Amino acid sequence: MPEPIVFYDIPRRVSMSEVNAWGPNTWKTRYTLNIKGIPYKTVWVEFADIEPISKKIGAAPTSTKPDGSPFYTCPFIYDPNTRIAVSDSVAIARYLDKTYPDTHPLVPKATAALQQAFLRAFEAEILPGKGELFALMMPQSHARLNERSQPYFRRTREAVLGQSLEEAAPRGSEKAKRLWEGVRSGFHAVAEWLKRAEDGGKELFFGGEGIVFADTVVAAFLTWIRLAFGEESEEWKGVLSWDGGRWGKFAEAFRKYEAVDAGSYYAEV
Repeated sequence: MPEPIVFYDIPRRVSMSEVNAWGPNTWKTRYTLNIKGIPYKTVWVEFADIEPISKKIGAAPTSTKPDGSPFYTCPFIYDPNTRIAVSDSVAIARYLDKTYPDTHPLVPKATAALQQAFLRAFEAEILPGKGELFALMMPQSHARLNERSQPYFRRTREAVLGQSLEEAAPRGSEKAKRLWEGVRSGFHAVAEWLKRAEDGGKELFFGGEGIVFADTVVAAFLTWIRLAFGEESEEWKGVLSWDGGRWGKFAEAFRKYEAVDAGSYYAEV
C-alpha cells in the first residue's frame, strides 16, 4: 500500500453539516483522487500560505502575475512515494494516471488533446472574460472563507471585477437574474456539444460511459455553485432544472466521489 498523497486545498468556514472543500479547481483534483481510489490526506492552506509552501515542497507556479513574477495556486500535491510535487489539476491527473496505472484512467492518451481543447472551450463558455459566473460566485465564496484569506481574496477578485464584491451580483436583484441567464446560456451551449457528439445527447459523461477528466471539471463547477449558494437555494434549484435536468443528473452522479477527509491545517504540520 503506497503512502497517502498529500493534497493541498483551500479551506472555508464550515458548520457541522458542511464540508470544508469549496473551490472548483481543487475539486477537480479531489474528484480525481476519489475516482481513482488513491489514498490521500488533505492539508488545508490559507491563501497567504500557498506560495511559501509551494516553494518549500517544490511545487511549480501555474502562471505569472501581471508584473511577471511567478503565481502559485492550489491545487498541488506531494507524492511521498516518488518525492514529486505536481501543480495544476490537469497535470495532477496525468501524473496520477502515469504513476498509478492500475487506477481508473482520467486522461487516456488518445483523448489528451481533445480533453485539453474541451477545457479551454468549457471555461470560455462558463467563465467568458471572467464574466457572469465569476461575478455571481465571488461574493458567495468570499463570505465563506476564513478571515485570514478574505483580504487577499477581496483585493484580487475586485481587481478583476472592477467593482466591489457587494456590487457584483446582489442576490435577488435584476442584475443577478441577468447574470444567471448568461450562465444558463453557457451550460446550454455545453449540453448542445453533447447532443452533437453523442446519440441524441443520451450520454451523461463526456467520455461516453466512463468518467474522464473533462467530466470532473464540469462536476467541480456545479459543486462550487451548490456549496456556495446552498442545497435548498433557489439558485441551485434553478441549475438542477436546466437542459431538462441534465445538470442535476450529472451532479448527482458525482455525489459518491465527494468524500472530504478532515485533514490538517498547514500551521499544524
